[in-house]
Amino acid sequence: MSIQLGDSLPDMELQIMGQEGPEKVATRDLFAGKRVVLFAVPGAFTPGCTQTHLPGFVVKADEIKARGVDQIICTAVNDIFVLDAWARSQNAEHILMLADGQGDFAATLGLDQDLSAMQMGKRSQRYAMIVDDGRVEALKVDPKGVDQSSADSILEELDKAG
Repeated sequence: MSIQLGDSLPDMELQIMGQEGPEKVATRDLFAGKRVVLFAVPGAFTPGCTQTHLPGFVVKADEIKARGVDQIICTAVNDIFVLDAWARSQNAEHILMLADGQGDFAATLGLDQDLSAMQMGKRSQRYAMIVDDGRVEALKVDPKGVDQSSADSILEELDKAG
């Protein structure tokens, strides 16, 4: 069963790239007292993620933040070094990259998938959510493509929420 509207995000440790290198960060600290757009991709540098999903959030970041969002976070089942290189290659340094290296966060959310047939192992599903003080306010999951979890879709959700 996947996480639902109104549920709290699990309290887990993941990694971000800090000034001195990789740093552990608790999800409770990332989301407490903030309104955050969190989106997940199956993998950094993969076609849909690199050509469509991440670029949408890069281009629309100012619009998203203008609607009361404190931070935009991207997560993937990749190590933080890959996510950091991907962010730099996509001019996405203003989006916080959150490494779920073993896929535990995706699995705990119930938003993981098995891409072993494509030699990619366990990964995150493609999704985007609005999180307010650690609670899921909106959740959009894409079974295929990048429609529901796009930056434009999240902007529509933010407009509905007011």
